[in-house]
Amino acid sequence: MLDPVSQDTILFEVSYTTIEFAFGRAKSIQEVEERFRDYMDLIQKKLGEVNHAVVGSGIHPYRDKNDNQPVAYERYQMLMNYLKLSRTVLGPDLHDYPEYGAFICGSQVQLDVSKSNYLRVINAFNQIEAAKAFLFANSEFSGEDWDTKISRDIFWEESIHGIYAENVGVNARLFKDENDFFDYLDHSAIFTAEHDGQTYYFHPIQARDYLTTPEIQAFTLNGDEVLIYPREKDFETHRSYQYQDLTTRGTVEFRSVCTQPLDRTFASAAFHLGLLVHLDKLEAYLRTAPFFTTAGRDYKLLRRQFSKKQLTDEEETTVLEFSKDLLTLAEEGLEKRNKQEMVYLEPLKKKLGL
Repeated sequence: MLDPVSQDTILFEVSYTTIEFAFGRAKSIQEVEERFRDYMDLIQKKLGEVNHAVVGSGIHPYRDKNDNQPVAYERYQMLMNYLKLSRTVLGPDLHDYPEYGAFICGSQVQLDVSKSNYLRVINAFNQIEAAKAFLFANSEFSGEDWDTKISRDIFWEESIHGIYAENVGVNARLFKDENDFFDYLDHSAIFTAEHDGQTYYFHPIQARDYLTTPEIQAFTLNGDEVLIYPREKDFETHRSYQYQDLTTRGTVEFRSVCTQPLDRTFASAAFHLGLLVHLDKLEAYLRTAPFFTTAGRDYKLLRRQFSKKQLTDEEETTVLEFSKDLLTLAEEGLEKRNKQEMVYLEPLKKKLGL
């Protein structure tokens, strides 16, 4: 459902058991929250009639009981079929939950960037994933004995999406310049193409090798094998799954946060927005942050380390101080905007004992 005025869209995300609210552009968080409340009041009332409800969780609480089939939409059907290729792929150890797209849920925010600052934004936010893991973890998985509160990371990284590490998650390094960034994106994976109205999928091919591949053994949605020939146009439907993702809309999309409990739905948006306003201060802080002196700067590893179910006392103290510093910066950024958005940070302040 699309509202032509606000451009808000409400849709099923991959499966019929996950509902997505995709909001149009807004100038303040309050604008979005007000519309969200209106939608939710109606939807919860309707769902309540059949003993259902929307809940704020990074993993669907009934994922093992649901029918996790994809929505009758070619893109989602293709995605589910593609993920099942992991069962035939020789590669790193992959998990056996190719249907995970039907039951993991995220809270994503997109903020406007410019050509002059987008790389700074990507680099800065890539460095704070450990604190975000600590603040926003909400996807423990009961199906496996994984020592993490963010199983979404494992589902992404240890699926066929993660065959090439550059395709998913936290960026392994900070980018020196635009060329370095595009070289990294060149290592992301293409796995689908639309030719003559048909959607195809195939084993992942790195972007840099795609156009020089003479022909590709692909699959139709029915699983039939066909040969297709790469076209430049295929890049129009290409997307990678980095947690700091530059979009064609002139935004950076932050994708690493689990869906949050409903009473803190907008905490993540406020956190990111406040820090973006204070980008200069954020960069200056990150250059000398005590956290990195103690924990090092392997950003992928840090996210996994600080999303563990049980942290050591030292780890807890270190990440707590890091998170407090970032939260202070975010609050200052929101105060500078002067739109009374600081209230959305209250749940995080409470969590950190501030």
